[in-house]
Amino acid sequence: MTSIDAAASCPVHHSFDPLGEPYIADPYPIHSAVREEAPAFYAAAIDMWVITRYDDIEAVLKDPGTFSAAVGQRPVFPMSEEAQGILKEGFHAYPVMSDCDPPRHTRIRKHNMTGFSPRRIATLEPKVWAKATELVDAVEPGQVDLVAALTYPLPAYMIFTFIGFPDEDMDMLKGWCGNRIAFSWGRPSADEQREIATNMTHYWKYCEDFVARRAAEPVDDFTSDLVRIHLADPDALSLADITNVAYGLSFAGHETTTSFTGNAIRQLLSNPEQWAAICADRSLIPKAIEELLRYDSSIPAWRRITTRAVDVGGVRVPAEAKVLILLGAANRDPKHFEEPESFDITRGDARRHLAFGKGIHYCIGAPLARMEARIALDLLAQRVPDLRLVADQDFDFPANVSFRGPRSLLVDWPG
Repeated sequence: MTSIDAAASCPVHHSFDPLGEPYIADPYPIHSAVREEAPAFYAAAIDMWVITRYDDIEAVLKDPGTFSAAVGQRPVFPMSEEAQGILKEGFHAYPVMSDCDPPRHTRIRKHNMTGFSPRRIATLEPKVWAKATELVDAVEPGQVDLVAALTYPLPAYMIFTFIGFPDEDMDMLKGWCGNRIAFSWGRPSADEQREIATNMTHYWKYCEDFVARRAAEPVDDFTSDLVRIHLADPDALSLADITNVAYGLSFAGHETTTSFTGNAIRQLLSNPEQWAAICADRSLIPKAIEELLRYDSSIPAWRRITTRAVDVGGVRVPAEAKVLILLGAANRDPKHFEEPESFDITRGDARRHLAFGKGIHYCIGAPLARMEARIALDLLAQRVPDLRLVADQDFDFPANVSFRGPRSLLVDWPG
């Protein structure tokens, strides 16, 4: 039975479209409305079942046996034949982390956790401070796009440095990442698919060659940590596994942090009294980051697929149903957060958010993302406490089902 067949006698939402202009502009009023209407429903526009409430979403995240991660990075809509052909010839990625289930996921994640050790994260902090300071020092007074000046280059530089990619390759790598979100999570045109697929093959070949070089001569970086595991026991972790991890992490590790940091700065500057509180007392920043993750995460929705028919809040969701879990709706569920639509950096329970997921797929890069956001906000609070948003600007967000952050963020940078 297909999702459409099963939906015939179940809740169906004909207007819910996460690729529609109202949703892209601001999904949260829509999240609130659908959360009140039903715990789960079928959305015809995307052929997915949508889950809306905190308790149900938490249960999904904690039950990978029923809710498989296999569709997490598959294109929402079928690829063109041309794009499929390009990828078939030169792109050989396979699921290893966010779109992978046990037992493979368990094995790969265990080794990645070794690479994401507290020691390695700690060694990055001075580098994050140095790069953030360099970027802020380069800003000239006047109207500035903070995405271009800070929130894009900082996470990209740091994740590439963490993996071990050479500095001189970073502009090329960032160019290859362009529009990757649209490919798997949006509705790209055939021309866009061709361009993105070509870039993906270039990026994949780069990662293969890079991992081969590290295998021949390991150094002190994350990739070399994984290579040493491979050299000690090739059956534990193959070079193909390491290539997959490097490829996936290099994208996920900067796009999401770029979006979150942009969201964070936007929300704080839109609430000047809370920005002033942080500037007066920068020890508030860690708690503020948790509220920002709850209130305006960079990943307001994610995907799963059911392995069997299952009840969600009393709604029967069929087997092999593609599922969209609204993390943004969960993070503003009034059953779990008092006055959830209010942004409050002093909120005591904000850390209960689901922005980084839960269970076996809890975001492995959460400590690094928190650190980068903390340093960016700390530096701005120190250096430009009078920072202000440019009035009446239109914020543009990429059209896709999972990621959200402003493409540009115009501020008045004081002299």
